[in-house]
Amino acid sequence: MGAVRDTAEGFFLEIGRFFTLLARFFAWTFRRPFDIAEWMRQMVKVGVDSTPVILLTALFTGMVLALQTYSTLARVHAEGYVGTLVALSMVRELGAVLGALVLAGRSGSAMGAELGTMRVTEQIDALEVLATDPVHYLVVPRVWATTIMLPLLVALGDAIGIVGGYMVSVVLLGSNPVSYVDNTFRFMDLSDLTSGLIKSAVFGLLIALIGCQQGFYASGGAEGVGRATTRAVVLASMAVLISDFFLTKLLF
Repeated sequence: MGAVRDTAEGFFLEIGRFFTLLARFFAWTFRRPFDIAEWMRQMVKVGVDSTPVILLTALFTGMVLALQTYSTLARVHAEGYVGTLVALSMVRELGAVLGALVLAGRSGSAMGAELGTMRVTEQIDALEVLATDPVHYLVVPRVWATTIMLPLLVALGDAIGIVGGYMVSVVLLGSNPVSYVDNTFRFMDLSDLTSGLIKSAVFGLLIALIGCQQGFYASGGAEGVGRATTRAVVLASMAVLISDFFLTKLLF
């Protein structure tokens, strides 16, 4: 019973800390001064520096989708619709989810480690002594940078994934290129694209906020920073997958 009680207490503590940090984040977002230089620096770290791994993931996802769906659809003589399946799968679901999971491992862990190190070395306490709110200075730029940049990364990843599907279907498997391109966009609506981008923006908010939360409340020296980094990745990935179900239910 003691272990169950401790687990429940830890769970509700994390939930309380998350919503407390979320409220403070929105409260400080629109307060001056606005550190535009820090916002841009975080956007470069989260967005530009993550571009190669996001695009590589999207490219091979599109290629694998094309390989799998081509052999399946060929059994019913419908291989001309490979482009449709690849495009809709990437735009509506896989681009946003896989991009978010990659970013959780790359940037979410970095935020947890950075803020965790600042907490255990008392740099966050020093900010408070200097009358600088740490949420305003540390959390707000990171969360907004991730929320803004992840949809842009996902949009690029969707395009690269569709190109990867084209390369496999047309170049490798010999599909009709005109038919592939036509079927890629024939059944795609604007709502398919916007729903994926909305998902990715929510995922970006969750990834950054959870990463900052784990680092912000870290304790226990170097070991505590390691725990915060691990928890940032695990909890952010779980949050992405759980919220994906509810967002899909809401948007479709």
